[in-house]
Amino acid sequence: MSYESLMFLHLLTVGPAALIGIYLFLRRKGTAIHKLLGKTYMVLMLLTAIITLFMPAAVGARLLGHFGFIHLFSLLTLYAVPTAFFAARRGDIAAHKGPMIGLFIGGVLIAGTFAFMPGRILHGWLFGAV
Repeated sequence: MSYESLMFLHLLTVGPAALIGIYLFLRRKGTAIHKLLGKTYMVLMLLTAIITLFMPAAVGARLLGHFGFIHLFSLLTLYAVPTAFFAARRGDIAAHKGPMIGLFIGGVLIAGTFAFMPGRILHGWLFGAV
C-alpha cells in the first residue's frame, strides 16, 4: 500500500477520533453516550496506531530505516487503549482516566501538532509546499 493511501486511511481514522475525543473530554463522563463514543474512540485510535506503524517516518532520524520519534505515539496508543479499556471494565475509573488523558494529549494534541510541522504533508497542504 502506498504512503499516500496509508495517509488517507490515517486521516479517516484520526480525524473522527480527534472530534470524538474533544467531545468526550468536555462532556459528562459515565453516560451511555460516553461509553459508546469511548469505545468508538478507542477503536479509531487503535486503527490509527496500527496504520501509522506502516508509514515510514518522513522527518528526522529513523530506526531501521522506517520508525521515527513520531512512532512513539503509536506505541503510547497501543498501550493506553487496552489499559484504559480494561480499567473501565473493572470499574477502576481512576486507572481509566490517566491513560485516556495521556492518549488524548499525546496521541491527538501533540502528535497532531507534529503533523502540521514543516516537511510534513499536512503542512504542505495548508501552506503550499511539502
